[in-house]
Amino acid sequence: MSAPVLDKTPDPARLGPRDVLTLGAHGMRTRPMRAVLSALGIGIGIAAMVAVLAIPASGAKALQDQLAALGTNLLSAGPGKTMFGGDATLPDSAVPMAKRIAPVTAASAVGTTGGTVRRTDKIAKDETSGLGVYAATPDLLDVVGGSVRAGQFLRDATRDYPVVVLGSVAAARLGIDHLDPAKPPQVFIGGHWFTVGGILGPMPLAPEIERSALVGWDVAKRLLGFEGHPSTVYVRAKDSQVENVRSVLAQTMNPEAPNEVEVRRPSEALEAQKLTENTYSALFLGLGGVALLVGGVGVANTMVISVLERRREIGLRRALGATKRQVRGQFLAESVLLSGFGGISGVLVGVLVTSAYALSQGWPAVLPVGALLGGVGVSALVGAVAGAYPAMRAARLPPTQALA
Repeated sequence: MSAPVLDKTPDPARLGPRDVLTLGAHGMRTRPMRAVLSALGIGIGIAAMVAVLAIPASGAKALQDQLAALGTNLLSAGPGKTMFGGDATLPDSAVPMAKRIAPVTAASAVGTTGGTVRRTDKIAKDETSGLGVYAATPDLLDVVGGSVRAGQFLRDATRDYPVVVLGSVAAARLGIDHLDPAKPPQVFIGGHWFTVGGILGPMPLAPEIERSALVGWDVAKRLLGFEGHPSTVYVRAKDSQVENVRSVLAQTMNPEAPNEVEVRRPSEALEAQKLTENTYSALFLGLGGVALLVGGVGVANTMVISVLERRREIGLRRALGATKRQVRGQFLAESVLLSGFGGISGVLVGVLVTSAYALSQGWPAVLPVGALLGGVGVSALVGAVAGAYPAMRAARLPPTQALA
């Protein structure tokens, strides 16, 4: 019986995934500066994309928290135009009529006095600083969800006295940032001195109040020539009935001319503002994609140059038995590692930028997991695409030509 014939053809050395990654990292270690510069483009693109996705998410979360605190059940109504194009007025009974609607939980109003507020009587009358003077009732702050930053709001005890409460913007423009109980500041309104009794905090749902000086309803009639017609009525309704109240508010407030009443929902303005910001975010997301594309071209260029510079290494490996597949895997792994390094760095930078910006705005930092994982995944994909051609070129290089 003859002995079995053994196959003398040696098998090529098998490389596991760990070995391929080690070979791929070798090229990066030997040229660290080039690796960093090549990964920089990928990192900038990924950082931009992560920040553009995370910052709007943080802003949206802040908006949700803000609306949850302020409530989306606030409606405001103001005078529109008459049938002949003139300025309409709301009836004096607008607020009590609005309160008669069953789902309405509270209502209040402000009225335009036409007066101007100035720091002293030495300032010209036409210098208004963009501030208005409104008559208000003591329950206004509870209806609009505002807060007092310093002092006190209007009270029943002072409604007929020359006391004024300044909105946050109005106080800043008048140069009044604090109140001294022993010597409260005074402002000049309509030819009369008014004592500043309080300063309000920001009021996102009623920004017109931020830029105004609020005086008592009765004192406005007595000193400022206020006729008593409300210019804006604020209404709080049950959450489930907001749209129903909105549909009947104009007819209830002014039954004789409901077409002369304009009803708005302030929370919709905030949501529209956020939509505009998201539109700009989409633009910056596109710019981040362009940066990522440029980074991918840079990686591809680096890998092509690397193949040309390492011809002898490629020829020597092929001469020692390395297959085309192994050479191709080495350079492809190097390209993916290079891009992955840039992607991880970009994600970290994006997280830092998002956190810093959210902190500066007083927002909660929201970091979408999909954006973080997607940033690394996209960078690896870009590396694979960018390294495909250089890897195939290295694998096709004949050993004799490479060693020549």
